[in-house]
Amino acid sequence: MSSSAKVTCLECGSVNRVPTSKLGAGPKCGTCGAKLSDGKVRELDPTTLAKAAKNDSTPLLVDFWAPWCGPCRSMAPAFAQAARSMSPQARFAKINTEDHPKVSLQKNIRGIPALILYQNGKEIARHAGAIPANAIEDFVRKNASL
Repeated sequence: MSSSAKVTCLECGSVNRVPTSKLGAGPKCGTCGAKLSDGKVRELDPTTLAKAAKNDSTPLLVDFWAPWCGPCRSMAPAFAQAARSMSPQARFAKINTEDHPKVSLQKNIRGIPALILYQNGKEIARHAGAIPANAIEDFVRKNASL
């Protein structure tokens, strides 16, 4: 019996089951056809974040940021680089706290950029402040079950 991973489509919010042996083969969402793990950073809304954080067995690293935040903007290329490097073992997303201010209160975020790592229905680690790509990758490897 092969094991499978739960992966929420970050485009439409549908939960997909993907054989773990096929995660690196570019699986697509059964509902909308979007790629589930392509090394790109996705912009999330609070509803999709809640669903992915609750359901995904694949690690999901979320960057809570705002457009006016200099450190957030300076870390964006490093975050994108880490997303490409770690695909398909982990997925990366962002949530704009300016567009979704309630999420900062719900997640108890005191400063941005803030990275929160989710896996298997729970928050497993968080980091505050901008860091380079290799440190982002180390953060995921140290805290997630890959």
